[in-house]
Amino acid sequence: MFLDEAVLESRREAELREESTPVAVLEKMVEEAPPSLDFKKAVARAGGRPRIIAEIKRSSPSAGSINPHVDVAGRVEAYREGGASALSVLTCAFKFGGGIGDLLSAARSAPLPVLRKDFITTTYQLVEARAFGASAVLLIAAALNGRQADTLMRKAVELGLEVLFEVHGTEDLEIALGAGAQIIGINNRDLQTLEVDLGTTEKLIGRLPDFVVKVSESGITNRADVERMERLGVDALLVGGVLMSAADPAGAIRELIGDEEEGGGGVVG
Repeated sequence: MFLDEAVLESRREAELREESTPVAVLEKMVEEAPPSLDFKKAVARAGGRPRIIAEIKRSSPSAGSINPHVDVAGRVEAYREGGASALSVLTCAFKFGGGIGDLLSAARSAPLPVLRKDFITTTYQLVEARAFGASAVLLIAAALNGRQADTLMRKAVELGLEVLFEVHGTEDLEIALGAGAQIIGINNRDLQTLEVDLGTTEKLIGRLPDFVVKVSESGITNRADVERMERLGVDALLVGGVLMSAADPAGAIRELIGDEEEGGGGVVG
């Protein structure tokens, strides 16, 4: 199944990078890095419209090649102009064509917090994320057991990283909350079948505690989708494919949030 294969390939990619860049080198980079930007504050709704986490991904397992030769810095600047509140960067080469360099480019290109999106199962990947400019990391509950989730959460906090815990069902939610998740992303895409159903957010959002920042991921393609999620009380929307394929990504964000006539200011709300 896709998730199992992706976790394995992502770990192999990390092991190859570790051979050339040992964790001690990354830890030195972390020591010299500036403080992380506040991802949680950026994506918490606090009234107004849901916020947009705009994603950089070159391809996907469902859509294939999307924008393989993207100018990361230019796209990030367009996202900022459109009104994105935060960024998400796919760093997995397997099926997504990403790399750790995309994370570094994004973090250097705009004063927005950056989420590293990958199939993270090791502490090396967390240190790597912080060293290359991430403010937050994605942890996928379905790829972890409770003990692994606890270990990775503690390490992330130690590094100054926030965690977006991704869930797709009630078992995932138990793992995320058990690890102390403060930001939970409901993935509308089933990572085994790759099918998308926005009803997943509708089914799970009522199970999230009030204190949790609520993010809906995948399948957001138009203004109607945004309004549907807005009515559910979602704080933020993680949007990738529709923005990566847009000729005018800034305009695409404005259209999604119903702000076609006005420019963005980095924070939507």
